[in-house]
Parts: sequence; structure tokens; C-alpha cells
Amino acid sequence: MKILVIEDEQKVAAFLKSGLEEQGYEVQLAYDGYTGEKLALNKDYQLILLDVIIPHTNGLELCKKIRTVKPSVPILMLTALGTTDDKVTGFDAGADDYLVKPFEFKELLARIKALTKRRKDTAQPESEANILTVADLQLNLDKKIAIRGDKSIPLTAKEFSLLEFLMLNKGRVLSKAEIAERVWEVTFDTGTNVVEVYVNILRKKIDKEFTRKLIHTRIGLGYVIQDES
Repeated sequence: MKILVIEDEQKVAAFLKSGLEEQGYEVQLAYDGYTGEKLALNKDYQLILLDVIIPHTNGLELCKKIRTVKPSVPILMLTALGTTDDKVTGFDAGADDYLVKPFEFKELLARIKALTKRRKDTAQPESEANILTVADLQLNLDKKIAIRGDKSIPLTAKEFSLLEFLMLNKGRVLSKAEIAERVWEVTFDTGTNVVEVYVNILRKKIDKEFTRKLIHTRIGLGYVIQDES
């Protein structure tokens, strides 16, 4: 498994490379945003570790660029900025997870395994258990593909995670707090509208062009995905 580490602190980068290679990962380093962008966009990696503060570009902006070109590659952001708003900003940029420095290496390994555990060889036979269905909407958990009717729906990694959580809980009303804690792994901040923003994005992609709406709001309660309104 190939991992790209974009980290300007060379001692930290060397520590990550050494530790990850001991675990059997193949690691390539980039010490600035320019080099990191070239590698990320032109080579294939199964995971990208990206520091927020790096030379030549902002890690958040680089995350957005990578996500535009490679929507399915897991991105784990590393940063000393650990407030809820900082995490939400990172997730909005397209990050799949957010680890605050300083961190224990075993926690990093756990996050990496969690992000990559469902990345399987797409040549393997598909299992019905790995395809979620609500009405004519299908979510392939192995190939990371969403299809409604005969239309393929492009999703960012975070949009995919949100839709997966909704579909796994088909028919159950999910509060904003529960969604934030399960999809973003942050304590819900009532002053933040990130959940509402992402649900609206999903609605535009999943429901806008279809007569039958699947994602519904329960005022004062939360959101639910189901066959009927």
C-alpha cells in the first residue's frame, strides 16, 4: 500500500516514513505543496497524509485540488489546529479524517486502517452486502460509486460517507449531532451549519432531477432517507 506524506517538518516526515515502513507501507515524502501536488495528482496512492501548514500553498487548498481530480483517495489531514471549526474547515476542504498534533503513532495507524479497510480490489466479485439500496438509489461500498436509475452520481469522500450513513440507517431520523459525530467525528457545534450544507449538497445530487425525493427533513429532529415522503 502506497502512502504519500506531505509534511514540511523533515524530522516529523522522517518519523512518519520510518514508522509506516516498519508496518509494511510504501511511503513517499513531499516537503512542500508544489511537490506534493505534482505527486498526488500524477501518481496513485492508497492514502495521503497532508499537513495543513506547508510551503508554497495552503494544505486546505491543496486538499481541494486533490479531491477535485481524485475524489476517492482517502486524505488524512495533520495539523496543530484542533478546534471544532478547524476540523469542520478541513472536512469542508475534502479531508476524510483530521488528526491533531501531537498524536500517538498507534492512533495514526488506527486512523489509517479505518480509512483504508474498505478499499478492495474492484476486480473481485461484488457482494450484495456491499451495495446499499434505497428505492432506485444504489451505493457500491467497494467501488465507491453512487447510481440512481441509470445515472452515475459523482460524490466527494465526505459526501459519500454522509450518504452511506443515511442509507445504513434507512427510515430512521438522524439528528444533526449524531450525523456530525459519526460522519465528521466531531462534537456538534450548534453554531456550525456543516451538516445542513452537506445534506443540501446531497439533495441537489441525489434528488433534484428526480420526481421521487429520498432525503427528507424532520423539522426540529433531523434528517432521514427513505422510499416515501
